[in-house]
Order: sequence, then structure tokens, then C-alpha cells
Amino acid sequence: MTFGGNYSNVSTLAHELGHAYHQYLMEELPQFNQDYAMNVAETASTFAEMILADALLKNAGSEEEKLALLAEKVQNSVSFFMNIHARFLFETRFYEQRNSGMLDVSELSALMEEAQREAYHGALGSYHPLFWTSKLHFYITDVPFYNFPYTFGYMFSTGIYARALKEGEGFAEKYDALLRDTGRMTVEELASKHLNVDLTKPDFWREAMALAVADAQMFLDMTK
Repeated sequence: MTFGGNYSNVSTLAHELGHAYHQYLMEELPQFNQDYAMNVAETASTFAEMILADALLKNAGSEEEKLALLAEKVQNSVSFFMNIHARFLFETRFYEQRNSGMLDVSELSALMEEAQREAYHGALGSYHPLFWTSKLHFYITDVPFYNFPYTFGYMFSTGIYARALKEGEGFAEKYDALLRDTGRMTVEELASKHLNVDLTKPDFWREAMALAVADAQMFLDMTK
């Protein structure tokens, strides 16, 4: 990876180390039980990013540093909840219209801008209708909706992280066991067995959202 020592680089390193840790825990399993689905592929990586972000925030040397780190966390949430949602909306509508024939540049750009306006609830000062030309994930033809697992992984791992904060160090064994089972269980089964939660109910997802909302509120309080 490219590394220049800035926050983004360190966060990326934590992200990739999360993937490595996930695979490390599965090394002794049968080969077919090591192949996990896209919806849990970003769980450990995003979890590692959260550990890093909170550790840096806790140890910030000044209010300015704390605010900068908090802004990164909030921007991360915006990306997962809005940017990636816009990509999902774009892909959904692209495939719907592609059933009727080819789309030209203007039609693709119109879909992209419409998706951004909807996903950001009209909050952006400007839009990027040509975003579809620059995102590699749209061109990985054998994996449609490649972007969606990042948001799902963010929500799922944030919910897990919320549990970890409540339970403390004793949660580590549960976390490892959950990751080991990702290649042989559905995500609903994982949550039921290791977290004792029902993912079809809103409670788990609300706990995850609460952490992101708390970061946003802290940012607003610090910038009044």
C-alpha cells in the first residue's frame, strides 16, 4: 500500500490488518469453511478502523487534533450512509434501465446525480454526475453491487463494536468465534449464535447508528 504516515494511510493499514486478522483466525479451518460471503467480508476490517479511530480520539493531544480526528470519523459515517447508498441507488436503477437497452453518457450521469441528490437528501452544495466514470467497483462485472457490502459491513461491525464497548475485554473471545464462523453461517445465524440478537429486528442496527449519531453530536457541540 502507499504509505505517507497520515491518518488516511494509517486507517487503511488498520483496515487491511483487519482482513489479515480475519483470515488468520480461519487458517486451521477446512478450506471450504474459509470462503465467507461479501456481506461479512468488511466486518473485521471496519472493526479495526473503529478501534484505531477511538484510540486516536481518546489520546488526542489538543482540542484541534481531537476535532480533526472526529471530523474524519463523521466523514466516514457520511461515506457509508450516503456516498455508498448513492452508488447502490445508481446501480439499482442502471440495471433496471439496462433491461430496455443501452444507456448513453447523459443518461448515466443523470442517474448518478439523481442518486446523489436522494442519498444526501439534497444537502450537497454541488454534485458529481460523472462519478460513475471514476469508480472501479462499477466495472467489476462479475460482482454487481460491490459497494453495498461496505455499508453492511460498517453497520454490522459497528453493532458488534457497540457490544464490545459494553462487555469489555471478555468480548474478544466472542468476536474471534464469530469471525471463524463467517464461512459456514449466514449473517443472521452469526448474530443469533454469537451476539444473541435477531438481525430482522431494529434494535441491533439502532445500537450501531447510536455510535455514529453520538460522534456527529460531539462534532456539532465542539464547533458551536
